[in-house]
Amino acid sequence: MSSGSIEKTVTADFDDWVAARGPGLLRLAYVLTGNRADAEDAVQDALSRALPRWDHIRSVGDPDAYVRRMVVNAHTSWWRRFRKWETPVAEAYGDGVDQRRHEERDDVWAACLALPEAQRVALVLRYYEQLEYAEIAALTGVAEGSVRSRVSRGLAALRVALGQEHDDE
Repeated sequence: MSSGSIEKTVTADFDDWVAARGPGLLRLAYVLTGNRADAEDAVQDALSRALPRWDHIRSVGDPDAYVRRMVVNAHTSWWRRFRKWETPVAEAYGDGVDQRRHEERDDVWAACLALPEAQRVALVLRYYEQLEYAEIAALTGVAEGSVRSRVSRGLAALRVALGQEHDDE
């Protein structure tokens, strides 16, 4: 097999993987960033870095976890660079939209975005991606106990921010 045909095979395999997993990566990035444009940027950054290394990523055994970590890293890098430059603005809602539902959702988003980055990532991976603590620890490179602490503290902060006093887990 020539190197050109191997490269086409790798690209085709990567394209198939992205077609299957891309929407999930975009949802993860959206929950991390809070808006679609930044989510698309984080996923694009991660995928553009993954393509040239796809043979290696595929060989590690769990490309899904590897690329999810790349998305989290892309978001973290972006957040560190631009957090001081951007100011979020409220979304405009059209007529006939249940305004209260949107206000509640916005309150939850604001509370999530106010969390420290590490707590928000841990909560997103635990409750949105439904990963186990050990998986989150491996993905984020911290001890499982630290993940549990981040999740617990993040939930407590959300409860305070949203005015909930009881543990409803």
